[in-house]
Amino acid sequence: MRTGFRTPTVIVGGFLALVASHSLLLRLPYFWDEAGYYIPAAWDIYRTWELVPTSTLPTGHPPLVMTYLALAWHVFGFSSIVTRGAMILIAAATVAATYALARRVAGREAAIWSASLLAISPMFFAQSTLVYLDLPTALFTTLAVLALLEERMLLFAVVASLAVVTKETAVVMLPVAWACTYFRARGQHAVPQQEAPGEARARHSPSWQKWTALLVPLLALFAWALYYHHRTGYWTGNAEYLQYNLYSTLSPGRVFWSLLRRMYEMFVGGFNWLLVTGAAAGYWWGLKKGHGGTEAQRMVRSLIWLAGGLIAAYLFLLSLVGGAVLPRYLLPVFPVFFVVTVTAIRELPRSLARGLSGVVATCFVVAWFINPPYPFAYENNLAYADFIHLHQEAARYLESRPAGERILTAWPATDELCRPFLGYVRKPLRTTPLEGFTARDFKKVAPESFDLLYIYSRKWEPLDNWLALSSTFRQAQERHFGYAPQVGEEELVFHYHLTLLRAFKRRGQWVRIYAKQESDAASLNRGMREANPNPFLGSSPRRRSFRG
Repeated sequence: MRTGFRTPTVIVGGFLALVASHSLLLRLPYFWDEAGYYIPAAWDIYRTWELVPTSTLPTGHPPLVMTYLALAWHVFGFSSIVTRGAMILIAAATVAATYALARRVAGREAAIWSASLLAISPMFFAQSTLVYLDLPTALFTTLAVLALLEERMLLFAVVASLAVVTKETAVVMLPVAWACTYFRARGQHAVPQQEAPGEARARHSPSWQKWTALLVPLLALFAWALYYHHRTGYWTGNAEYLQYNLYSTLSPGRVFWSLLRRMYEMFVGGFNWLLVTGAAAGYWWGLKKGHGGTEAQRMVRSLIWLAGGLIAAYLFLLSLVGGAVLPRYLLPVFPVFFVVTVTAIRELPRSLARGLSGVVATCFVVAWFINPPYPFAYENNLAYADFIHLHQEAARYLESRPAGERILTAWPATDELCRPFLGYVRKPLRTTPLEGFTARDFKKVAPESFDLLYIYSRKWEPLDNWLALSSTFRQAQERHFGYAPQVGEEELVFHYHLTLLRAFKRRGQWVRIYAKQESDAASLNRGMREANPNPFLGSSPRRRSFRG
């Protein structure tokens, strides 16, 4: 029985549950790459229906999600709560698609657990309100997998095309789909008697129809690339974006370390190791039971091969490209990962399987609030909300100060203070952009270029940082991924003669705002600096475009 579009109650229930659980987050202003690219790009479409953004650097990403947001703003009004609600609707649909896929291959109980664990997994839960492309891509990728398993090739052509015009990296699903279709055609047997007539017709549809459907998504992506090239002269991105996300990532050492990090994010991080361990135990237990000849078991095996191919393709691609190694780039394969692991766990004795699933669920909820003992992206759990709250407080304080002060800070705080529509300030403040907060970044900053210094915990740097335990791993991060600790504030205070004005702190993150001291000894200090040159002096940098 097909279940792909027979779960509207799951969408409604998932939407209401996600809205309730995110109720305190719905009015938050925009965060990091949201503020740097996606919201400005959607804002351009909202105002002018221009698909290639002009208020931020174009990156080549297809405009489907940004157009969806622009339409939502036109219908319900421009506000963060509309934006968050629109993204939660996509998250709820992804949960429903996961439920439909799991129920098709493993039954109702596995479907409930697969959808529920996905919904509360720390990264998915955090991403459910954020304007990124990876979660919408997960929705269409999951539907494409379901369509491919059921050989509903017209549906596959539609949802796979939507996936690649949501985010271009979804094109990696196509070689996996081609291989799956090819090997299925070679080993195809008679149609089982229990199949519905429509499914039997789909299995025996002409091969040219299947292969046409498998090629349609490529045409959709090519059409967007052709339009983007016509408008910008690039097939994707821009010169700076391509250098950061492609040309600088292809050294063998970086590819190796990036693959290790991706595998950790997929199979270990965020308590995913519990799912993997349980799935391995369930698979071994299933082998002991020794059954596997039914149509349902064949469907499970097909899903395992398809999911394995998708995960491998994403791991390989994301080890080759992407300047920032962000776990959310793997979100498109999270639903199939959860379905496969939960299905394997269901092979264990029922009480053990339920107990393990309950432990995983508990650990996921704990991980919403507990940060790991190593640097990580704030958007991996609810740490992003702490970041936003701190920056709201800092922005309110800076707005209360005399107008015209030049504020030295690093992106995304520069955009937060300059763009009122992002939700932090009511009117633009003057900023002096800084690349980051490392010693290398401050070498480019002259003392006379700013009045206030707005410095914040741009990275999660715990005191018991595991990264410091291994010199090999730390050196690899420094060499291949540009890792560097933030400069000590004592150095900044000494060299720039700063006075602390305000400090804000929240769950291990912090913001501090300094002012330069004014005194009659300023000229003497300048003479001393000339005798003992400031290693931070230099020209003001241009901000690098957002991560991806």
